[in-house]
Amino acid sequence: MSQHQNSRKQAFKLSKDVSDPLDLLSHLPFRIAVVSNLLALNRDWKIRNLCDLDPREMRVLINIGSYMPIKSADIAYQSRLDSYTVSRAVKKLIALNLVESVPDKYKKNVKNLILNEQGLTLYQALNKALVERGKLLGSALTEQELIQFYAMLDKIEAKSEQLLAKNAKIMIAQGLTPPADQKEIIRWHKKSTKK
Repeated sequence: MSQHQNSRKQAFKLSKDVSDPLDLLSHLPFRIAVVSNLLALNRDWKIRNLCDLDPREMRVLINIGSYMPIKSADIAYQSRLDSYTVSRAVKKLIALNLVESVPDKYKKNVKNLILNEQGLTLYQALNKALVERGKLLGSALTEQELIQFYAMLDKIEAKSEQLLAKNAKIMIAQGLTPPADQKEIIRWHKKSTKK
């Protein structure tokens, strides 16, 4: 147990008022969520100071810059954001004159997203800050540990998607109508497991 985790265990004693309380410090989803909260783009003052975008809009802008031209559905799949969240972010980014929607070269009814000059300038500033932050965070691990950590993250992502899709299918089998985000999770899982 790390010094950091040991001090938290000492500060937060499990409740005696609840039978079998959940030990959050040993609960994998909680621990991942804690790190995710710390890594939220708007939590880092240096990154937040680069623009007035909220984290959702920054994530979508970064996806567009890294993979453009790209469809909204592909951003949702790649980042595991629901399509409604991506759509709202895209509308805001277009309104802020950072992103443009252009026809696909091969499929005329499909629109791709690209950064315009102003969006590209912001992307480059964010990219520089994120690369620097990634290197600093990565320095907590050896090169071998980092390789293993990415492999473990891949396994956790795949298992998370599988569990969500399985639970959604169970609810559908019970006769419930799935919300759009649950249909999307099932589609993502089919896409991920396609051989």
